[in-house]
Amino acid sequence: MERQNKFDREKDQKEFVEKLVRLNRTAKTVKGGRRMSFSALTVVGDGKGRVGYGFGKANDVSEAIRKSIDRAKRNLVNVYVKNGTLPHEMLGKYKSSSILLKPACPGTGIIAGGTVRAIMDAIGATDVISKSLGSSSPVNVVRATFDALAHLMDAKKVASNRGKALQDMWG
Repeated sequence: MERQNKFDREKDQKEFVEKLVRLNRTAKTVKGGRRMSFSALTVVGDGKGRVGYGFGKANDVSEAIRKSIDRAKRNLVNVYVKNGTLPHEMLGKYKSSSILLKPACPGTGIIAGGTVRAIMDAIGATDVISKSLGSSSPVNVVRATFDALAHLMDAKKVASNRGKALQDMWG
């Protein structure tokens, strides 16, 4: 039974793309000197439209990364991706950060900063244009990006709102 659980765990790890967005070290001065602690922000996705982010803190780097990956796997959301791009333009906001996500034609690639690029790679999108407005704090940018992704509509909704057929929209 133990062997099967270990196999399932390894299969689960291969299924997801894990990206470390930010690793931060903080120091607390105590009587004996400085005590270091670490915080990690990671993005996890399956490359097929499911993505999540997690934030973990610990006294060890590897433990902080492990915690953040576990939290990211618990917070997965579905994103509609077709032909490697998004269905429509979206603006996401969190505190003073704003992210503009736009669909792009095939061959464009991911035109985005490091934080948004990690999220798009984890989703499996290949052609997206983005612009980061306001604060560039990685945690706020990730949350603003997830706000934009949460408000995306699927292709069927967009086509029906525009009064067009689904084939007219996606070609």
